[in-house]
Amino acid sequence: MTKQQFIATALVGVALYLIATGLSFGLFRLIGKSLPFGGIVSPTPTGPQGHFAVDPSLPKTESCPLNGMLYTKPEQERWAGVRPLAVMIENHAEARPQSGISSADVVYEAVAEGGISRFMAVFYCGIAAKPVSVAPVRSARTYFLPWVLEYDALYNHVGGAGRCNDPTVDERAKALCQIEQYKIKDMDQFGISFPTCYRNYDRLDHPVATEHTMVCVTDKLYKVAAERGWTNVDAKGVAWNKNFVSWKFKDDAKEADRGASLSASFVAWKGYEKEYGVRWDYDRANNRFLRFNGGTPHLDLETKTQLWAKAVVIQFARETGPVDEHAHLLYNNVGVGDGLLLQDGKVTKITWKKPDRTARTQFFDTTGKEVALNRGPLWIELLPIGTPVSY
Repeated sequence: MTKQQFIATALVGVALYLIATGLSFGLFRLIGKSLPFGGIVSPTPTGPQGHFAVDPSLPKTESCPLNGMLYTKPEQERWAGVRPLAVMIENHAEARPQSGISSADVVYEAVAEGGISRFMAVFYCGIAAKPVSVAPVRSARTYFLPWVLEYDALYNHVGGAGRCNDPTVDERAKALCQIEQYKIKDMDQFGISFPTCYRNYDRLDHPVATEHTMVCVTDKLYKVAAERGWTNVDAKGVAWNKNFVSWKFKDDAKEADRGASLSASFVAWKGYEKEYGVRWDYDRANNRFLRFNGGTPHLDLETKTQLWAKAVVIQFARETGPVDEHAHLLYNNVGVGDGLLLQDGKVTKITWKKPDRTARTQFFDTTGKEVALNRGPLWIELLPIGTPVSY
């Protein structure tokens, strides 16, 4: 190679490097702006994966539309760019403790099969400042879908009951078919790969079956959703909260107006008390209810803290089934029914109403007035009609 050829080759190499660097920088900037958590300046030094630590000096002035809990303005600005995320989490005794539930804004619980309950945790405001690993993620069930539709939420699960062409599943129980029919924003793990969702066989200190090992990470799920055109608006530009109706919220009752003590317990299916009995104990000092699962404090594996709720709604609904060879159940959580509200150390009788599968479930007192719920984590417990609740 002559000297002139060497110089020409070097110049071409430098030019290509500069072009590639510029394109990479531009692409990075574009992607950062398009993702729900990308390119945001933190009020304090940034944490891992672009999340931020909340400045403790900032006032909590922003009310979460899901549970009324107050957050800082930077947190509100972050959740405003996404939509609620509903994740199916199992409650099999071998799979405990679960991961991530303590960061949920609202948690729904109902029996999946065989007396074993399953949770649907709805994440939105509580994960604005940090990513959360959720586990173990499990399959979809049809009666959770009307709740998903209330939030126009992303729905994360691992498969589910019944595709449309599955002759072994009762038509009413075909959750996967209905996800498609109802145009739910499906985040089925079968279409999502590592590192967004992955199996972790070492999550617990004891060996478990494969079905108890799926972990999904919230901020990575949001990135996948953004790639599919699902941010705070859908691919057609329709906001998730266009038809959303928030519950009514209130501040805690004054200490003098709170109940002295309260412990409420129940089990969805008789005979399953040892592993699946639920108890909510009132913590008067903090005006909240602490959850016990199978007779022991219900902990979050990640935070090591006991799960708690500011208010617990017990919603009674007609149970049907098993309806097919897979022992699938049906719960009539669309319509009207009775219930109980645990709040401020007291139990009050309520009614619930949900006119159709997309309408918001609302709760009313015995005079027909909509109840106001305390600000903070909320739990909805779906129980078969006639289930005894001791308190």
